[in-house]
Amino acid sequence: MAEFLYTITDELGLHARPAGILVKKVRELGEGVTLTKGEKTVDASKLFAIMGLGIKCGETVSVAAENDKTLAELKKFFEENL
Repeated sequence: MAEFLYTITDELGLHARPAGILVKKVRELGEGVTLTKGEKTVDASKLFAIMGLGIKCGETVSVAAENDKTLAELKKFFEENL
């Protein structure tokens, strides 16, 4: 599994609206994607799991996907939206 680190720049953190958009994107890609903050790793296709991480502005998360194409699309998504 490939991964990248991303520091959240949205001043509200990864709140409900962007988390919902992220879930939609992950489901469109149809790939196994995980999101990790600290010691907790969750399935990025599950909204409540993402919200449970409580990701705030300035915190760094790890995004992992099964293939490089999916990872590249997610990295672009994070840079444009979060």
